[in-house]
Amino acid sequence: MQSPPLTMRLVGRVRRERVTILVDSGSTHNFIHPDVARKVGQQIDTGAAFQVMVADGSKLQCQGMLKAVELRMQEYVGCTDVYLLPIRGSDMVLGVQWLQQLRRVTFDWDQMTMEFMQGGRQFCLTGLRSSPVKEISLRSLQQLEESSSLMAILLGVRSDEEGLTQVPDQLRPLVEEYDDIFQEPSTLPPSRFRDHQIVLQTGAEPPNIRPYRYPYIQKAEIERSVKEMLDAGIIRPSTSSFSAPIILVKKKDGSWRFCVDYRALNSVTVKDKFPIPVIEELLDELHGATLFTKLDLRSGYYQILMKEEDVHKTAFRTHDGHYEFLVMANGLTGGPSTFQANMNEIFRSFLRRFVLIFFDDILIYSATWEDHLLHVAQVFSTLRQHQLYAKRSKCSFGQPEVEYLGHLVSVEGVKADPRKIENMLSWPRPLTIRALRGFLGLTGYYRRFVRDYGKIARPLTQLLQKDAFEWHAEAETAFQALKRAMTTTPVLALPDFTKRFVVETDASGVGVGAVLMQEGRPIAFYSKALAPRTLGLSVYEKEMLAVIHAVALWRPYLLGRHFTIRTDHQSLKHFLEQRISSPLQQKWVTKLLGYDYAIEYRPGKDNRVADALSRLPEGGLAHISGPQLESMDEIQDAVQRDPELRAIVEDLQQGHATAPGYHLQNDRLFYHGRVVIPAHSAWRTVMMHEFHSSPTGGHAGVLRTLQRARANVFWKGMRRDIQEFVQTCEVCQQQKYETTSPAGLLTPLEIPHQIWDTVSMDFIDGLPKS
Repeated sequence: MQSPPLTMRLVGRVRRERVTILVDSGSTHNFIHPDVARKVGQQIDTGAAFQVMVADGSKLQCQGMLKAVELRMQEYVGCTDVYLLPIRGSDMVLGVQWLQQLRRVTFDWDQMTMEFMQGGRQFCLTGLRSSPVKEISLRSLQQLEESSSLMAILLGVRSDEEGLTQVPDQLRPLVEEYDDIFQEPSTLPPSRFRDHQIVLQTGAEPPNIRPYRYPYIQKAEIERSVKEMLDAGIIRPSTSSFSAPIILVKKKDGSWRFCVDYRALNSVTVKDKFPIPVIEELLDELHGATLFTKLDLRSGYYQILMKEEDVHKTAFRTHDGHYEFLVMANGLTGGPSTFQANMNEIFRSFLRRFVLIFFDDILIYSATWEDHLLHVAQVFSTLRQHQLYAKRSKCSFGQPEVEYLGHLVSVEGVKADPRKIENMLSWPRPLTIRALRGFLGLTGYYRRFVRDYGKIARPLTQLLQKDAFEWHAEAETAFQALKRAMTTTPVLALPDFTKRFVVETDASGVGVGAVLMQEGRPIAFYSKALAPRTLGLSVYEKEMLAVIHAVALWRPYLLGRHFTIRTDHQSLKHFLEQRISSPLQQKWVTKLLGYDYAIEYRPGKDNRVADALSRLPEGGLAHISGPQLESMDEIQDAVQRDPELRAIVEDLQQGHATAPGYHLQNDRLFYHGRVVIPAHSAWRTVMMHEFHSSPTGGHAGVLRTLQRARANVFWKGMRRDIQEFVQTCEVCQQQKYETTSPAGLLTPLEIPHQIWDTVSMDFIDGLPKS
């Protein structure tokens, strides 16, 4: 069990009132709880009223301000303005507003201290330290109880299903009354308006794919999953001529997801053309609504029966048996259409009056609490009548704002998902000609939609000339103008659901990028830097990752419709026919099952938009802020605060050289002529930054950084600290090449003595089908 991350918390006083204070550089302003502010006894200025978005995404209303309130923390006394906000977790938050008053502040997170100068005096505030939390067995607790005093907290573990979802008091009785619709179903679903059928193309042969080979540890999991489904009655043994292989995908919590690879069956299935709801038309119905309840159905496909004559087509084979589904299995093409048809029929009398339905997402909307209680009761009653079950932990009840189908829905109206354009708006200023070419390549792709594109971009294109790259005011104006042009109409088009969507993707060494388009016009942009654990993936795997991210993000646009994926990685063209051979491929297949798509190859030179987005850096590295080297007096102050070094100084002042190598010079401590730095102070980081990350340091390697540091300063454990600092340097990790030895000359392989002595492997694609 991990202990929670430490934060800088202090105990202080606002005038005479004792308060707990959180120092938070992520907060723009200073805040105090209104109840505490009223106890302070100072006049509250109610003129300051604005909304504040807090860490969990919710918005709180500021209720006024205390001006120049007196603040005491340990030895520090000062004044600052604070705003009244109903915060939780502490009585007061001191943000950047207060930190700017202090100017330069040095934090030591190991010691939980912050040091700063104020009025010519050095202050060092020490944060509260919490005891580490440990798990303990009941037996150990009983032994401790008999032998010593202790403090323990009993934590009741509540399952996800019990749900700690916030339910307003007005809706709580209704949710409790209909608790049965949030439970796991215990029987097969009833036959509905439309049970799922699988219609094969004329002349199609029954797909019969042999099982994949499974590791030993997965076989037990497969057997367990099959037994669970047999016990639940959703599968039965089969003698069908159809067969699909199964795959197991590991979830985040370590458990396994059981999936069937129906790609071969889907390729010979006639696609259902049931009309899928148009998102924009759905959201137009929400005018005037102020309250929203969102319901997410539990394992939606399993709540639809298969037609008896089509059950045998769902057959799958494991290492020890052959089975078939009695319910609609995940990954079947046509599944979304069947599900939507049933939902439309069941809720027909409510649709577009106070209910919107997009597959398994149900949105109930109302103008008043009185109406909302009535509407939610009617929907709950319908779910119970038709034996449909929701997952409570994924539901939202009676909220003024919810996320629905990639939009933010609230009393203020419908706002587009800001992720559609944030990658373009946050594009950092190009620092090199190469970066500028990438940006101009992206914007130039859509130049036919931008009036006077050439005139706007001219200050930027002039920078591409030889020795002309010097960023100036005109270039900045053009850069911002092009970003605005890319994120407003007519460039960023609204989706037309009568036309085919195209997803263009690309991956680079540092990130993935994608653009959602129709007829060459962009609908949305996407860019994401690769996490450290994915930087080592192969090019093929990174390109596939870009596809998975893009399809998952734009699910509301793509699910239930045929769309095209364009990639500049030619081997991805054959993904639909490839045999699964790795855990990553298993995971990818499950993410794309059920979508109707085709993959097209597009050469990289023609894929400029996604290519540029994939190279968009997570954050600019033009300026890295770091601690500044100050006077020797401040270092000497830090030495005096270190008990071990202070003892050495006192011994030397008394003429006792108890520590070899140390000596005093002008009342300052040196070690063999080098300045001594306290081993546990923030000055270690200052020095390592100075000798490695500063312009004079030049981001040298471990040995060169260590040599420079040793020539000037000394502290215990220098080698270990510098090695860790250099190896974790963000700039070095992103920009440096590997310093391994170059590959040697090719050496002929020994002639094998028997078969399978030597196994060689290579990749080949584009072979004709046999």
